[in-house]
Amino acid sequence: MADFTSSFWHWFVLIVTLVSILGLFPLIFKNRGQKSDKPETMGHVWDEDLEEYNNPLPGWWLNMFVITILFGLVYLLLYPGLGTYAGILGWTQLKQLEQENQQAKQVFGPIFERYAATEIKTLAKNPDAMRTGERLFANYCSVCHGSDARGAIGFPNLRDNDWQWGGSPEQIKTTIGQGRMGVMPGWKAALGGDDGVANVAEYVLSLSGRSHDAKKAEVGQEKFKQLCIACHKADGTGNPALGAPNLTDRIWLYGGSRKSVMQTIADGRQGRMPPHDEFLGPDKVHLLAAYIYSLSAEYEHE
Repeated sequence: MADFTSSFWHWFVLIVTLVSILGLFPLIFKNRGQKSDKPETMGHVWDEDLEEYNNPLPGWWLNMFVITILFGLVYLLLYPGLGTYAGILGWTQLKQLEQENQQAKQVFGPIFERYAATEIKTLAKNPDAMRTGERLFANYCSVCHGSDARGAIGFPNLRDNDWQWGGSPEQIKTTIGQGRMGVMPGWKAALGGDDGVANVAEYVLSLSGRSHDAKKAEVGQEKFKQLCIACHKADGTGNPALGAPNLTDRIWLYGGSRKSVMQTIADGRQGRMPPHDEFLGPDKVHLLAAYIYSLSAEYEHE
């Protein structure tokens, strides 16, 4: 069935495309008009004596139409465009991308190799390297983390010193290269519904010195000890090895309002940082790690 469908669409696209292009020839020549000492009018008259004549197209204009059609036919012969026909040249987007990447690697590869041989903390102090790293960040990271690297809801700020998975140079490099998968399960059912969620939320707010309901927080503390300390520790400072955030500061990945905290506890969160090692290569990942490290508060206070 799949082969039949594929074959049908191949011939459908091929026939419709060729008939449409070839059909332009008789259409153009049929409507090109004929030279005459007294050309016929189109029956349209303005201002009593201003008439529209059926004059032929200028020769150069008509030839341009014909050349355009011939160009289209030659193009479809050389390149893909007729169903599954690959074209005489065998061109594909993937082949062109691989060729361009190979050319870029030959030109810029030695530069990235030299940077990769330098320790991240040292590299972070190299102005030339950081300008290159900034361009890499703008191309590959700014869509999620923002052009200023200050993040957004669900995407961490890379300019502070709060790191979900650790902020050492090697931890940052691992995050970029191998990616991360942060999963916070939903606890609404385990907490007995909305009231249980509200109580734990009040306790979580209290950990960072936020305004909270003391009575609810006291009840929520017991549930926190039962269900949450395995990841966030007894004091709520979190565990970078598990990607469990610190709950005692005022930095919130998904928002720190009471509503947002309750939603996180009730429904959980899922965040994914895709791996970039295969896509960018280890040398560029090393440079990106140095650039991101250069933005952090730890670097600024070295």
